[in-house]
Amino acid sequence: MTPSVLEELFSLKDKVVVITGAGGSLAGEMAEVTARCGAKVVLLDINQKAVIGRVVNLTGLDCEAIALECDVLSKDSMEKCCDQIIEHFGKIDCLINGAGGNKKEATTSDELSFFDMSADANKWVFDLNFMGTLLPCQVFGKEMVRQSSGSIVNIASIAGFRPLTRAAAYAAAKAAIINFTKWLAVHMCQNYSSKVRVNAIAPGFCATEQNKYLLYATDGQLTERGKKILDSVPQNRFGQPSELVSAAIWLLSDSASFVNGSVVTIDGGFDAFSGV
Repeated sequence: MTPSVLEELFSLKDKVVVITGAGGSLAGEMAEVTARCGAKVVLLDINQKAVIGRVVNLTGLDCEAIALECDVLSKDSMEKCCDQIIEHFGKIDCLINGAGGNKKEATTSDELSFFDMSADANKWVFDLNFMGTLLPCQVFGKEMVRQSSGSIVNIASIAGFRPLTRAAAYAAAKAAIINFTKWLAVHMCQNYSSKVRVNAIAPGFCATEQNKYLLYATDGQLTERGKKILDSVPQNRFGQPSELVSAAIWLLSDSASFVNGSVVTIDGGFDAFSGV
């Protein structure tokens, strides 16, 4: 297969790609690769400073990119960003819902029991992951409906299929994203346009800044939880953000034009492994 054929299959040339949570490891990696595939990239994050540096790097790749401050839990905030994007680029072709995460206060441990977790902590985690996906789909998906084309990629998790033992709100939110992805894919086709697609990727365990505290002790050695995880991953390692990007690029591109309502697991075999 020649490079020109690959470029044709996975090109995002001149597509406007909006990425929420673009200051994070995974979403930031996606921003760079979508730029390399020819996209015009909009990096959204509640901390604008976190994405300004990324914009400088992207423009160095001869890519047109802008960074905007955006709160994915505020519809008003996103609508303002949407207006700026339309004014600047004239359209929105793709959305990656990269905002999400967990926090210690919503994760059970030897020091924190389920019964002592605060409602506020669990609500924060659930809202950030689920509502932080649903609301951007409303705001930016509406523009896709207006132009009768677009691709949305949500970030689920293997925790949405197999709940993890400590992260209750996080796993519940990711399960909700999986269900919502399938629902919205059908809803868009039946009510608005069959050319607006909605899919998701479900990452396994990746070593990122957000979850290092679960995987590694302060001395750099694996925690007991980290060891248990690797025992359940047939490839016997953690993933890297770069290994998730190719699936997202495929789902955004026109080569996935008949892929709709799918959730692609990228987990080193974790979900397939029964333990025996």
